Amino acid sequence: MTAPLAVLGTAISAAGAIVLAFLGAFETRVTLTPTGTIPVTIGLRADDLSTMVAVMVTLVALAIQVYSVGYMKHDVRYPAFAALVGLFTLAMLTVVLAADLLMLYVGWEIMGVCSYFLIGHHWEKPHATAAAIKSFLMTRFGDVGFLFGIFVLGVAAGSFRITDVIAAVPAMTSGTVLTGALLLLVGVVGKAAQFPLHSWLPDAMAGPAPVSALIHAATMVAAGAYVVALLYPVFLSAPLALDVLAVVAVISMIGAALAALVTDDLKRVLAYSTISQLSVMFAALAVGGRTQAIAHLLSHAAFKALLFLCSGAVIIAVGSNLMTRMGGLRRRMPLSFLTMTVGFAALAGIPPTAGFFSKDAVVASAEHHWFVFVALLLTVGLTAAYTTRAWLRTFFGSGPDVREAPKLMTVPLVLLAVVALLLGFAGLWFDELRPELLSAVLSVVLAGVGVAAVYLVWRRDPAKDPVDSLGRLRGVFGSAFGTDTLYERTIARGVMRVADEVVRVDDSVVGRTVRGTGRGTRSLGGLLRRAQNGNAQFYVTALLAGVVVIAVGVVILR
Repeated sequence: MTAPLAVLGTAISAAGAIVLAFLGAFETRVTLTPTGTIPVTIGLRADDLSTMVAVMVTLVALAIQVYSVGYMKHDVRYPAFAALVGLFTLAMLTVVLAADLLMLYVGWEIMGVCSYFLIGHHWEKPHATAAAIKSFLMTRFGDVGFLFGIFVLGVAAGSFRITDVIAAVPAMTSGTVLTGALLLLVGVVGKAAQFPLHSWLPDAMAGPAPVSALIHAATMVAAGAYVVALLYPVFLSAPLALDVLAVVAVISMIGAALAALVTDDLKRVLAYSTISQLSVMFAALAVGGRTQAIAHLLSHAAFKALLFLCSGAVIIAVGSNLMTRMGGLRRRMPLSFLTMTVGFAALAGIPPTAGFFSKDAVVASAEHHWFVFVALLLTVGLTAAYTTRAWLRTFFGSGPDVREAPKLMTVPLVLLAVVALLLGFAGLWFDELRPELLSAVLSVVLAGVGVAAVYLVWRRDPAKDPVDSLGRLRGVFGSAFGTDTLYERTIARGVMRVADEVVRVDDSVVGRTVRGTGRGTRSLGGLLRRAQNGNAQFYVTALLAGVVVIAVGVVILR
């Protein structure tokens, strides 16, 4: 009974989101409680941006729920999983449709809690538990900044309503807007797994494939790009914040692409690609390409959900995440091969997929910002290289004898592949999304160079990994430039030392005080106990002595 309810509930949400998209822009609000100062409201805010993203979220979540019925049919924890996926979807819809920043923050935090439980779904495995804790702590760190950013903007505007905050931005001081924008970026960087709070996302692959698809495509990490687009007037009024965003995006997109190029775990390759592709969106936002960033957000949701669900089908069949144990699957799993090929082509930006149109629009928007423009072009080539490597190592050569995934899992793959293939043509209705000759030619040429380079190296010896020739650089890229090691030696050790000192103070000061209080109470109790010895003569004597003392006191004080 769980599966029909999970699928039906998400389908109803998807239908509601589609209806909402046709109703036009509107906003509702109700005061939650009088605070005496700034009122807290709850309400629904629908415009073109929020309804498009709501439709995307619910449709991808629906595909994931259907897929999960087949993927997790033997998992005894499926009911809890399905419920958490539904709650996760609700939390993302709260972020997307909230009319108040505090209400948005509630959805933002619920997503963090859901991600913790879903990443740690296989809690009996130590690496899954560790990954869940790591993701929770790193994103919580960013969320502290996000909350204070909301406070700064809300107090300055005299309201937490998103409409009021945006309207009040021109009247705010430049320092206030910059502070609010930078604090919001801390939360966005954590949620979207951007440098330096990026390392939790590859580890989050410890969760089941549908969880990875949900986090990477429709919720959680996508929320960061959505919030920047939603509050874009705030960031436009704080150019320094956009400059910081551009630097973070450039570092993240190139670093994550290099890490994906050498990683052997198929899901981790896709995880690093998510970090890189989100950076592409942030790069567009940093140079003023809001429409282009949203277009890439939507197309990325389609092809990244497709890729993760395809990887789940492959991993279930092979029994391993490692590409060294795959190969030759194009004949044994033809449907997964075709659909994942579409997904890889969209990720690499190969025409005529949706990824080509949206990525070209982003590159075109950065033509007059050479720093971001060069980084985007380099990322295009690297993306084509690592997608080609993953495609060849998964589906070509020799490999295990496996079977295609069941229809319940392949139907969502086909539907997502159609969307990933055709969605880009919808952008032709918008001037900002039409391909430009220079950016389109450069993107296709560089993607072709990336594909050709990896293919030629692989062709020499299909049994070997094409990146073996990188030597020591492979280890550097594979460790994501040693960021986890650096954090372990600095932040983690510092936190442990502080924790040890807190334990020492707690034991030597607080604990000693508590123990001393207990000993004092027992001693006092011992004294009082002597008065309760059961001797009636003693009681009468004490009573008479008390009467005498009272009488003497009255005479003296009189």
